[in-house]
Amino acid sequence: MKVAIYHRPKSEDAYAYDKDTIHIRLRTRKDDAHEVMLIYGDPYDWAGNEWVTAKKTMTQAGADGEYDYWFVEVKPPYHRLRYGFEIKAKDETIYYGESGFCDTPAKDISDYFCFPFMNQADLFTPPEWVKETIWYQIFPERFANGDHSRDPENTLAWGSAPPTATNYFGGDLQGIVDHLDYLQKLGINGIYLTPIFKAFSNHKYDTIDYLKVDPQFGDETTLKLLVDECHKRGIRVMLDAVFNHAGLYFPPFQDVLKHQQESEYRDWFHIRQFPVRAEEPPNYDTFAFTPLMPKLNTANEAVKDYLLNVATYWIKEFDIDGWRLDVANEVDHAFWREFRNRVKALKPDLYILGEIWHNAYPWLQGDQFDGVMNYPLTDAIFDFVQHGKSATTFQYAVTKHLYSYPKLVNEVQFNLLGSHDTPRILTVSGGNKKLVKLSYLLLFSFPGSPCIYYGDEIGMAGENDPGCRACMVWEEDQQDQELFQFLQKLIKIRKTHQAMGTYNTLKFYDSGTEDVLLYSTSAGGELLLFAVNRSKQEATVKLPDSLKSLAFVDVICESPLQSEELHVEGECFLFLHSVDANKCGQVDK
Repeated sequence: MKVAIYHRPKSEDAYAYDKDTIHIRLRTRKDDAHEVMLIYGDPYDWAGNEWVTAKKTMTQAGADGEYDYWFVEVKPPYHRLRYGFEIKAKDETIYYGESGFCDTPAKDISDYFCFPFMNQADLFTPPEWVKETIWYQIFPERFANGDHSRDPENTLAWGSAPPTATNYFGGDLQGIVDHLDYLQKLGINGIYLTPIFKAFSNHKYDTIDYLKVDPQFGDETTLKLLVDECHKRGIRVMLDAVFNHAGLYFPPFQDVLKHQQESEYRDWFHIRQFPVRAEEPPNYDTFAFTPLMPKLNTANEAVKDYLLNVATYWIKEFDIDGWRLDVANEVDHAFWREFRNRVKALKPDLYILGEIWHNAYPWLQGDQFDGVMNYPLTDAIFDFVQHGKSATTFQYAVTKHLYSYPKLVNEVQFNLLGSHDTPRILTVSGGNKKLVKLSYLLLFSFPGSPCIYYGDEIGMAGENDPGCRACMVWEEDQQDQELFQFLQKLIKIRKTHQAMGTYNTLKFYDSGTEDVLLYSTSAGGELLLFAVNRSKQEATVKLPDSLKSLAFVDVICESPLQSEELHVEGECFLFLHSVDANKCGQVDK
């Protein structure tokens, strides 16, 4: 049993959730322990020669294929804590603290884990508004053409050809302004724009001028109009910053190509040898291996000052609400720490989102990002719904992922099913709209801030880049209006049910079949029960015993549940809610 027990203080296992509350987790091997108690007390609270402690039962809050995860929250009155664990198995009770394991409670306080003090300055405070935000990602060149006077040379008629890496259709910022009512109708309250700064390509990830809106998209006046109109509608705006690399035509890099060793910008980049060649293979570090995107040296003070000025300029001048940071994991941590300090000093509730596809805990400790693009959740959804892996596999993957981060990080993760870098959800689903709906239900029900990639709400299809970057379809007779209405309703449910997405408790149940995922979420006295059937056959699932005392109503059709059996049609879901959750202790207090 001992070999699998794990806890690390001041980490995702022990953190301040708010100014008064500490969350503590413990990992044990699956099914080893049947009870875990937290032993805790203030390190300076003594009665004679005895340290004064209390005990609190930990909840088995989740499990994956290898481990059980235990959880408890405490509110130390003096904002400091010493603590250890009493772990009861079938045949033994052991005690676990900083010095290791023992058979009886340790007498020396130094044998216990330490949370020295809940310093206000160390408290991780991601923006509250992100929890309530439904994002819509826009690739500006392909969303809408609102100002033909800005069309690049050889612009094609809208949607007249398949998207390529080099063609243009004239999408711009005015086109987004013109369709804000459409987004508001859908229920969107956050827009994420891929790069809008002057660049050579149609995707704009090869920046030429970080302080200028690309003339193809508009100018600073157009951007101000867009942000102002969004804010009037309660819509936040997040821009995309490419600080890992610049474009080939970025003036400092052009200066290096011209003056080589004599260039004043030679240390702005990671140059391996001279003369610098803008050809394959490049003899300087780049994004991937493309010579068109030279990597910036963010440890260079001049580069750092330049980029931090960029980050603050767009906040001060245009009141943007967030930065999405491209290739964020390849930039040094010191730069991101200074970045956070600078932008949060200007706008404390600005959302900082990193593009990281793997476990990102080193960036999510309160000193760098607020959240990352949550591709591990995307993968788990696709594995279950589209790729035929079991409900148990989904449960284990999601549980392990959620317990990799503090709860307050999970609440503001950027959850998505597709982006400009991936095939569209309808294509991943093989054209099966039912599977698209199941995927969106899962996305919207888990903690974090969900995002819809432009056009997915009306059934656009497309393979990986550039196929996923087609022109938005604006002809209503070519749009899937039924899918639009489904997402519109899902967004409304997300906004009106507290337990949908941001919740206190998540619990998985055995549905009796690996084709049906059965789970509940709860918060604020409400419990939501989901039965997701990815098979083509109807499934009958029994209501879990712990929930039989509750009165359930179908969220979609608003009819009461009349049976203890749940009948779920093939490739469909059942979605129930109860406001009696406190009766059976399903909601954390």
